[in-house]
Order: sequence, then C-alpha cells, then structure tokens
Amino acid sequence: MCLGIPGQIIEITNADKLTAKVDVSGIKREINIACIIDDEHPPERCVGDWVLVHVGFAMSRIDEDEAERTLKILEELGEVQEELSAMQNSA
Repeated sequence: MCLGIPGQIIEITNADKLTAKVDVSGIKREINIACIIDDEHPPERCVGDWVLVHVGFAMSRIDEDEAERTLKILEELGEVQEELSAMQNSA
C-alpha cells in the first residue's frame, strides 16, 4: 500500500526544478514540491513546512499537529515502517 506520509521540508535543493529535501522520521529524501507552491507560497517559503509525501511529491501542506497525529495513527496501524523502508530503498 502506498500512503501519504508526513515529512518536514528542510532544504530547497533546486528552486527552478521545484525540488526540496524532506525529513520523514529521520529519512531524508529529495521530493518535488510543485503541488504545494503558488504565488503566495513560493519555494523559498517552503522550508519548515510539514507536507504529506506520496511517491516523491509533496501533495499538500499540513500543520505540525496533523503531522504528529497522522504519524501516530500510521504507527498504530503498522504502516509507518513499511513506508519508511520503501522510501529508504528507493533513494
């Protein structure tokens, strides 16, 4: 199963190509941020944002509380480790 998993953007790696580095429970991975930027929220303002990551894309911005709640639920369901392993193996 492929889920959206919460992560925090820690660095913009290429503003022109709309890529950033995200930290997902300690695993750092480059993702595409095209789906979460607009004129009011350009790439340079994304550092620190919490996002839902799915197949290498930040699909939406979420707040930190929602990120924590989502991670807790995924852990309870036993889904976090599977998703983290998939992310680590695909890096």
